[in-house]
Amino acid sequence: MIRADLIVDGIGDLATLADGAIPRVGDAMTELGQLTGAALAADKGRFVFVGSTRVLEREVRLRPGGRRVDADGGSVVPGFVDAHTHVLFAGSRPTEATLKVRGATYAEIARHGGGLFSTVRATRAATEKSLLDEATRRLRGLARHGATTVEVKSGYELTPDGELRLLRLIPRLQRLTGLNLVPTFLGAHAIPPEYADRADAYVDLVVRTMLPAVAKANLARFCDVFCEPGFFTVEQSAKILRAASALGLRPKIHADEFVFSGGTRLAAEVGAASADHLLESRSRDWAALAAAGVTAVLLPVTPFASMVTKPGLGRAMVDEGVAVALGSDCSPNSWVESMPVVLAHAVYSARLTPAEALTAATVNAAHAVGEGGHAGMIALGRSADFALFDVPSVEHLGYRVDPVPVLVSRQGKPVPSR
Repeated sequence: MIRADLIVDGIGDLATLADGAIPRVGDAMTELGQLTGAALAADKGRFVFVGSTRVLEREVRLRPGGRRVDADGGSVVPGFVDAHTHVLFAGSRPTEATLKVRGATYAEIARHGGGLFSTVRATRAATEKSLLDEATRRLRGLARHGATTVEVKSGYELTPDGELRLLRLIPRLQRLTGLNLVPTFLGAHAIPPEYADRADAYVDLVVRTMLPAVAKANLARFCDVFCEPGFFTVEQSAKILRAASALGLRPKIHADEFVFSGGTRLAAEVGAASADHLLESRSRDWAALAAAGVTAVLLPVTPFASMVTKPGLGRAMVDEGVAVALGSDCSPNSWVESMPVVLAHAVYSARLTPAEALTAATVNAAHAVGEGGHAGMIALGRSADFALFDVPSVEHLGYRVDPVPVLVSRQGKPVPSR
């Protein structure tokens, strides 16, 4: 007899994402491992049963004091994995919406000291308590909408001490929120104002001072670079990412978001875990990503928030055999705390099917952040991370723009909502 401290039965549609290779590519992205008339059970934070309600009644017993939830025909999916966020920052930039409406681009706003640099100034001035309070609220917003694993980048201080300060806050945020947080060092987010016209000197600072300190203190699993004109060149990005690899940090890269500059190809050359954004990438480089095993992390809300009308390239990438994942890009520029909204944009803008979008936001996103063995699927022995939605089938995720789960579980316990 299986003992459980949590049982969820009466599930109309359960997407396990438990069958197949990791990550999923091509047609495999539509294979969700769906079960109807299903139930699941967890004990001590792990799934101990996944199957039919009929079999559960025969094989599983609830421990005294345990919890039983009737899904009432709703649908259950793995907890979402948000593969790309900038949630650790201070302040906000609502006036930029007006600037964008009037035609200002992200790069133009930054060149005039706004945008990213406005957030750098606010973050440098913020206390640790205020940074923790603000980031906790944003992360709990993501959790309320079904995210249970979230990648968190540094990148809004751009000094050795400041970047280390941000990375040291991430374990504390994990304890405060109960979420699984994956830390990424993004000291190469931009050239700070004090290094204006001395970009190579700042790159040397990142390589010789910041990266060794991050690696020595084991503060991050990944190193990211913003490879775009006006930020870091392909050559500068390569120098940083190769230095990071030598220190044991896996590369990631913001690539080809605004213009085609070669960042996508660089991701393949350095064996990056992921290449992110990719709005201006070229099909000839997608084959290189696929061959190198680099996941393409699409952030479909970002062009919407930036008022970029070009359709996303998700459909073409999937058809070319690239492993595609999703992230929110939650930041002052693209402030979204709902992965269901991200899925909807992936469908209606990037042209993924709802099934492909769900795969991209679970098992593939987990792979992109090094959590493929722990997150992104519902299977025996896995962390009991899932979201229950009051919809008749999982295809409603991506089809509906903003469904909100009625229950989100992280390791078998409801995630804090406030």
